[in-house]
Amino acid sequence: MPRKYLILLVVTLVLIALDQWTKFAVVGELTTRFDGLETSGERLKAMYGEPPPLGMDGRHFRSKRSIDVSESFLRLRYEENPGAAWGMFRSLPPSTRGPLFHVVSIGAVLLIGYYFTKLSGTDPAEKWALWGLSLVLGGALGNYIDRIARGFVVDFIQAHWMDKAYWPSFNVADMAICVGVGLLILDAFVRKEHPAATART
Repeated sequence: MPRKYLILLVVTLVLIALDQWTKFAVVGELTTRFDGLETSGERLKAMYGEPPPLGMDGRHFRSKRSIDVSESFLRLRYEENPGAAWGMFRSLPPSTRGPLFHVVSIGAVLLIGYYFTKLSGTDPAEKWALWGLSLVLGGALGNYIDRIARGFVVDFIQAHWMDKAYWPSFNVADMAICVGVGLLILDAFVRKEHPAATART
């Protein structure tokens, strides 16, 4: 297997595993979804099976607590995002939102795959694109698993400023996507300065 595909496979699988593990842990610690369920099989079924109807708080899984990592800046708090990044399009009806996100997610995976095949895997100038595309793919698939399983993405990291200003809640997959996009932007500048290397690929 060429080195570039090995990097893509390992980064993607590690990110998916880390993303899903953190979401599983958050559901167990911060919601009542696993209350009374003793086996891992029961908890996995509760996590990835059909979710219960929306509760009074607007969530499928009832939140029971939050954890302040830094009282003034950061907390872990369970949130459900049926929309895109930062909650965009969450107001769309499920009959429209579901198919739209399936098309967008599959399209993104195909686009990432297409651009990844264009990389030679041997040019040092491509390293930012190589890692950036791998991070974006892993993050996109991590959130897509949530959408397939239950129709919403589990978010749990809430950055805030003294509880007066808030950044939309996010998760490990979102962080990977943001870092990956940042690397791709860096790649655009780096390889623009090395046209000869780009031409050889």
